Amino acid sequence: MTAKKLRILNDFAFKKVFGEKGDETQLIAFLNAALNRKPENQIVSIEIIENKELPADFLGGKTSKLDIRAALADGTRVNIEIQLKNEYNMGRRSLRYWAMEYTRGIVEGQDYIDLPSVIVINILDFGLLPLDEFHTSFHIWEDTHKDFMLTDALEMHFLDIVKWRRQKERDYTNPMHRWMAYFDWQSPPELIEEVKRMDTAIRTADSRLEMIRNDPDFTHAYDMYELTRIDYKLGMQGARLDGLKEGKDLGLKEGKDLGLKEVARKMKNLNMPPEQITECTGLSGDEIMKL
Repeated sequence: MTAKKLRILNDFAFKKVFGEKGDETQLIAFLNAALNRKPENQIVSIEIIENKELPADFLGGKTSKLDIRAALADGTRVNIEIQLKNEYNMGRRSLRYWAMEYTRGIVEGQDYIDLPSVIVINILDFGLLPLDEFHTSFHIWEDTHKDFMLTDALEMHFLDIVKWRRQKERDYTNPMHRWMAYFDWQSPPELIEEVKRMDTAIRTADSRLEMIRNDPDFTHAYDMYELTRIDYKLGMQGARLDGLKEGKDLGLKEGKDLGLKEVARKMKNLNMPPEQITECTGLSGDEIMKL
């Protein structure tokens, strides 16, 4: 029997492949691809900051934050988080993680200039921003003088797997495109094999993933995270069906599209975020705006 293919964008799997001592090769390669720095500024060394303790709510099967933390040679801190479900707080949530990393370890009397710059990278499996690009990045720019940066202490990236799937033009000579293809669980097996042939670091990451599949502690944790993801999707589908039923019970016209729009209109009247309305009804942002 062929062993099931593990999803790399499972929090626990990603942590094992990129977040432990010995994972530096693939982590450096991924960061260089994501940050797209000039050759002279490429990351050549990194210290992975390990957190051996599982979150307190892990055994309960609840959503847990199992992030990757690392320090670059110049002192810059990097925080990477996987977020597979939309909890409608990603902007503020990511800013909070940046702030925690920025102030972590500060001591009384320390000069502010000694505080490290912090880069936060969020890998998402849902549409977050009303932009076409699958990779967006943010800094602190002056409102009028858009090319003036207050400080480079904050750098925040969002890698959107959903928007990547809609990407019509792909260039696999671009390392970021190779990593996105590898991360996307919908990529066909032949594409995964192609990017592995092209990229030594992706081959290393995939070998690491295959090596740990026989660890019973790992497989238990992996399966629990997968169950959490599946439970969430089933819950959202149930909410959507309940909304459709409610629409019919209210005497609304038959028809799936009309029913969805009526449900969306009710949600909009309750001031629910457009992203949440899209998640529950499947309607696009433009369709919701027109209601």
